[in-house]
Amino acid sequence: MTQRHETYLTGYAEILAEAAGTGRRLNRDELEERRLLGEQAAEAGHSLRGLVRGHLDATRAHWPGGAHGAGTTDSVLAAVAQAVDAFAEGYERAQRLAVRQEEAARREFIDDLLYGRSDLGRLAERAERFGLVLSRAHAVAVAQGPEAYDDTAPVTRLVEAALISRFGDRRILITTKNGQLICIAPGDEDDVLAHFAKQAYAATDGSRVAVGRPQPGPGGVVHSYEEALSALELAERLELDEPVVRAADLLVYPVLTRDRQAMADLVLSVLGPLRGARGGAEPLLRTLEAYFDAGCTAAEAARRLSLSVRALTYRLERIHQLTGANPADPVHRYTLQTAVIGARLLGWPDQEI
Repeated sequence: MTQRHETYLTGYAEILAEAAGTGRRLNRDELEERRLLGEQAAEAGHSLRGLVRGHLDATRAHWPGGAHGAGTTDSVLAAVAQAVDAFAEGYERAQRLAVRQEEAARREFIDDLLYGRSDLGRLAERAERFGLVLSRAHAVAVAQGPEAYDDTAPVTRLVEAALISRFGDRRILITTKNGQLICIAPGDEDDVLAHFAKQAYAATDGSRVAVGRPQPGPGGVVHSYEEALSALELAERLELDEPVVRAADLLVYPVLTRDRQAMADLVLSVLGPLRGARGGAEPLLRTLEAYFDAGCTAAEAARRLSLSVRALTYRLERIHQLTGANPADPVHRYTLQTAVIGARLLGWPDQEI
């Protein structure tokens, strides 16, 4: 028994003597005192293993030999069990509280980091506690799966374990926000974000992952995070097939929609006549999308749409007749493709614009 443990054994010898002399169990006040001592020991950072050993050493040192009261060896051992159990309960209670406080502090930090709601200088100081150096550039990847995830979800733990196993301590932070998995990594370590995307896709049965561009300084994380969220939204609206999208590859789309009214005018002017086709505009709009995605190769576009080349060619001719723009003509192609992109971004023709 060490001197540093003696404080947490206050009254223990007296309890053993009482048990030997009377055979009684610990009363409510004595049990609560043991719990409080356990809490204090946990808060002071002592190991439970060492503290239990200290109780056992004290039991041997203060074993009430030669006592002739109503108590027996069984009574003393029962008192020991009660005392140690109450002490361990208090210790664990303090640890659970510490864990909850740590989780609350971490969640508050994540919220402030991703929403930019804190003083940047103070935020940088707090970040060091969680392994981030905000003076460096950072990039953020966001994975959106078929269900919502939190920090305790098996998927979150699985992805985090996979990254730590491969990269160790590279100042990576795995967390969740609004049901999405999030990875924050130094901006010059794209391999980390690529591996996160791979692991998240596998763990969630096919999530989509968006990666923001590296952004410098304490405010860089929130900027990269917002870019990743915007990229996710764009990928959904454009119905992109790629499981991983990068904000850097989608920069043209925000430019196209910056003047929403101009884009709406382009869509209605160029594609509006398609609504006069049998079945409405949607089938012909999908035909144009497949044609452009296939590099304007009719055979590949037909395969993607499960059509014959003849049927696809008929549709392209019908589009030419209705709009006056020929998809095979390089001059017309850019206008048509821009209008198709604008239609998807604005939700046309399902939504009026």
